[in-house]
Amino acid sequence: QLRLVESGGGSVQPGGSLRLSCQFSEFTVDYKTVAWFRQAPGKEREGVSLISGSSRLKNYADSVKGRFTISRDNPKGTVYLQMDSLRPEDTAIYYCAAGPFGITSMRPDEFQYWGQGTQVTVSS
Repeated sequence: QLRLVESGGGSVQPGGSLRLSCQFSEFTVDYKTVAWFRQAPGKEREGVSLISGSSRLKNYADSVKGRFTISRDNPKGTVYLQMDSLRPEDTAIYYCAAGPFGITSMRPDEFQYWGQGTQVTVSS
């Protein structure tokens, strides 16, 4: 069973930065599509960013384009989400998820494996 563990969350002031990491329990996951999702209190889980196994495809939600950057290091079995220019509305629990090769959308039901989440709070 593939396990994902997120880290890097925390509290930051508006305009600040955080880098989230998603570590896989297996290093043979370079073929899998990985995405970051977030869920704020009282809201549905939404896709934030997606990266293909080769890193050729990277998608972002409109709300984070130009501020967030997704990347992966397959030999290390890790996917990152660099978050800059953070806003209060970015406050949420952030989850990473892995799914089959070829996914291009950020629909939660397409992803089979999920981490436990890491809290990000943006507040002055």
